[in-house]
Amino acid sequence: MYRLDEQTKQILTGNVLLIICCLFYLAWWLLAFKPTGEVKGLKSGWLLLPAFVFGLAGIAEIVRGSNPLKLQSGLMPGSFILLGGIAAYLILYGLTSVVLKRQVTTELFLIVGWAVLILSELNALYAGGHFSKFTAVAFIIITAAAAAISLICYILYYKLDTTLGYYDGAIPLILAAAVPVVISAGIIV
Repeated sequence: MYRLDEQTKQILTGNVLLIICCLFYLAWWLLAFKPTGEVKGLKSGWLLLPAFVFGLAGIAEIVRGSNPLKLQSGLMPGSFILLGGIAAYLILYGLTSVVLKRQVTTELFLIVGWAVLILSELNALYAGGHFSKFTAVAFIIITAAAAAISLICYILYYKLDTTLGYYDGAIPLILAAAVPVVISAGIIV
């Protein structure tokens, strides 16, 4: 079996924590936003606490493992990913709020932040020699597709009826968990 270096172990641990975060967040969404018989208040809201804790812990581990601000030997400097994420957020904020007249919510920040985090870890896995260029680029394409689908769901949410909005809102959470699952499988295999 392949032995993982410390950096890769941190990224893998971060992915597992991020997956757990997404599962708690998804469970909350599925209960709190059910079209009929929703579970409101603390009966479902408590699920956000472990989602928050596991999410922060996952982010910390991935950042420790990928060290995005110090990484200069990846597919691109880590600072480019960070600055690109800030630019993407500002552009999407303007596009969704001014052009599309969609109420801006925390989910826009979460989608962009998630994409930046995953791109940083892929960059680090490539730089550390754990992923080939082909594998890293393939995972980057998967991440970009998941982020694009999540953004489409984000934009459409308020235009949908309650039932369709319920499913639409779950899709980004499923994708946010599925991508780290696939990347983690790539790390282990």
